[in-house]
Amino acid sequence: MKKERHDLLIASGGQRRPARLIAGDARDTAEGASVLLVHGWDSDHQHYEDLSEEIAELGCACMAFDLRGHGRDSVEHDTVTRADNLADVLAAYDALAGWPGVNRHAVVIVGTSYGGYLAAIAIAFRPVRSLALRVPALYPDAQWDTPKNALSRRMLNEYRSVHHAPSGNRALEACKSFKGAALVVASGQDEILAPQSVQSFVNALGNAGSLETHTVAGADHALTDPTCQAQYAATLLNWLRSQIGRSAESAEIRHAA
Repeated sequence: MKKERHDLLIASGGQRRPARLIAGDARDTAEGASVLLVHGWDSDHQHYEDLSEEIAELGCACMAFDLRGHGRDSVEHDTVTRADNLADVLAAYDALAGWPGVNRHAVVIVGTSYGGYLAAIAIAFRPVRSLALRVPALYPDAQWDTPKNALSRRMLNEYRSVHHAPSGNRALEACKSFKGAALVVASGQDEILAPQSVQSFVNALGNAGSLETHTVAGADHALTDPTCQAQYAATLLNWLRSQIGRSAESAEIRHAA
């Protein structure tokens, strides 16, 4: 049965970003849990239509939104920076956490590729119970305010081809301090990210309360094959069931000082 949908506009950076929130069934016992979906580069919130419905069936609220430079308004696609998009993620988090019935200490963030990178940084700024990253992209801290699309592809490929310790990378440092539950999913045939990039996130999450890792064999970076999409969805939903079933009282995550 379809859940109640709410089409929203989230204020961020002087703009209003489109979002859709699907409310969980009040009769379900999700302890106020909610899920924020952060899409990757060149994607948008509509890409998560079916997955959002499946997540809401677990009894929690689920929100997907458009990062600046994406979706219906892509005029800033070539000028938007990582700082801009991080601000979008935090604004979406605040909108979700402030929704009636949502427990801000029971928020789960699910990020893909570029969205996974932003989600990892976001956990340093907001309370997050659980974090799921699919093929999280890794970027150096340098040129933070440079348009994302202007970053050198060669430089990124070289940076991602080696393992990185958390020190000196804001996304990995945030992961090192994270004490909640984490899931990292890789693609077996990833043509965009070197495996060292994903492994750097896995290594950084060594202090997490729990850590699960999965590889979708045969999947490319974009997860274009329907069979691979189904495998990822099943993995994510199974993991979310275990997270949403936890009591909200025991779920508050505090980062190391």
